[in-house]
Amino acid sequence: MRSPLRPAAVVLGLLTLITGLVYPLVVTAIAQVAFGRQANGSLIVHGGRSEGSQLIGQPFSDPRYFWGRLSATAPFPYNAGASGGSNYGPSNPALEAAAQARARALRAADPGSTPPIPADLVTASGSGLDPHLSPAAALYQVGRVARARGRDEASVRQLVAAHTEGRQLGCLGEPRVNVLRLNLALDEMR
Repeated sequence: MRSPLRPAAVVLGLLTLITGLVYPLVVTAIAQVAFGRQANGSLIVHGGRSEGSQLIGQPFSDPRYFWGRLSATAPFPYNAGASGGSNYGPSNPALEAAAQARARALRAADPGSTPPIPADLVTASGSGLDPHLSPAAALYQVGRVARARGRDEASVRQLVAAHTEGRQLGCLGEPRVNVLRLNLALDEMR
């Protein structure tokens, strides 16, 4: 009875050491060397200070800034520890109420804006953490942001164009604008 226990304990100890310590350390070292920026959260450093990750949205409600997508995370918006959508179906009254509330807030912040509101400004992404907007959603907000900052719309529109990222590899995804990067660039405008 003792003879099978000893080899089993040795194998358990070795596998625990290899898979629980050696392998994670090797993978972490490779990630830090080969992909250091990504392994550390793809942080956006501005003025020597970390402003956030380019992969996780942030809440903006000041009219001087572009607003991102709604976040369905709890207990607060853009909670990276609670990534997930609301799971409301298209016929759910709560989804419609949230979209209508956001549309009212957008209209109240910019009453003179008459174009239709882009869908990504009134809906949350599947993760609730999306840091991007469509170029149309960013352009929809140009008038409000320009007025709040005392800028002409053309210069703010140019800033949106300069921060519009194309499709990955030329064919994957859609053009998009990173809201945090755009807002940091707004703060640098002279």
